[in-house]
Amino acid sequence: MEIEPLLYQYNPWWEDRFFLDSVVDRKQILSSLQQLMNTPEIILLTGLRRVGKTTIMKCLIRYLIDKQAVAPQHCFYVSMDDYQLSKMSLIDMIDSYRKILKVPIRQKIYVFFDEITYVHNFQIQLKNIYDKGNVKCVVSSSSSSVLKDDSAYLTGRKRVIEINPLDFEEYLEFKNIHLSKADQGVLETHFLEYMQTGGMPEYVLREEREYLVNLIDDIIMKDIVGYHGIRYPRIIKDLFVLLMERAGKQVSINKIANILKISPDTAKRYLAMFEETYLIWLVPRFGKTNETLLSPKKVYATDIGMRNIIVGFRDRGAIFENLVFMKIKNKDPQYVSTAGQEIDFFVNGTLIEVKYHKDIEGKQLEAFNSFNAKQKIVIKNYADLQKLNNVL
Repeated sequence: MEIEPLLYQYNPWWEDRFFLDSVVDRKQILSSLQQLMNTPEIILLTGLRRVGKTTIMKCLIRYLIDKQAVAPQHCFYVSMDDYQLSKMSLIDMIDSYRKILKVPIRQKIYVFFDEITYVHNFQIQLKNIYDKGNVKCVVSSSSSSVLKDDSAYLTGRKRVIEINPLDFEEYLEFKNIHLSKADQGVLETHFLEYMQTGGMPEYVLREEREYLVNLIDDIIMKDIVGYHGIRYPRIIKDLFVLLMERAGKQVSINKIANILKISPDTAKRYLAMFEETYLIWLVPRFGKTNETLLSPKKVYATDIGMRNIIVGFRDRGAIFENLVFMKIKNKDPQYVSTAGQEIDFFVNGTLIEVKYHKDIEGKQLEAFNSFNAKQKIVIKNYADLQKLNNVL
């Protein structure tokens, strides 16, 4: 197969063609990644499909060309889910690129492999590329299965960066909304809109319901049904609806199995698939080992916009709790069940209850006050959410 025309399509900068003219930068993420571009480590971008990984890669290419004076011909991007490239190894791909552009082996290059999990045995191939030197690799995956490196080929050779949906500050940037500290009332109005829209970048810009509906279907059909060879996609779709309805609540494997008329083992396996594709997160109960293992987990949506598309913009308390979870998820939160009451999160010795514009009352307040914790926080609004970074 003649791949030269295809590679030129993927890399318009080789011919000095403009790209990313109207893209809104995710400044904080890009700043962190730019600092890693001169390190030898393989950068692995993970996260939900269409959360912005490809755009971030191309922003890095633009940064290298415009700010680091890297020759455009020394930046190589390709998406590995392209059927035309399905039979090529990563090493063959780099060899073809060097041959087409006449780039010598001694010349350092920057290689960007999108959707790397479509490549068989990509871990050992990346190790071989890394070990030869003079190649900086940035790769992406929409599945956390990429983190499974049983043979430890990439141990000490990679840096994993998870890309999340836009947070509220990024949402305002994408909407080109600039507010002063005096605009607190207006800020709350925009926050309410964010609670409804969520943070998928293209949906924030377009707000076309059909886009998000199609994206959910794409992820389910390509990354779960197609990737795992599921025979009955209807069950997977019904399970996703069920999970979105339960966002912020406990999910029982046995109840899921009964509702969908599948075995508990199958229900558990399907849940793991949703986790792998970053559609959901599961939070365990705080307690002794047997309590944690045997108790139901709570489920949260990665993007609240997807949750709202499925179940509607209702139960703002659950939506706000989901946003709080996304803020703290990298700190391994657990939920607390004590004295017959549930407290939302326990993180690094801090007890957190989320009450959107409400107070804790009655028995839950008693349970909250009696639980032994270094500090206790009630989060009621966006201003409280902002302060979380300073206290955890």
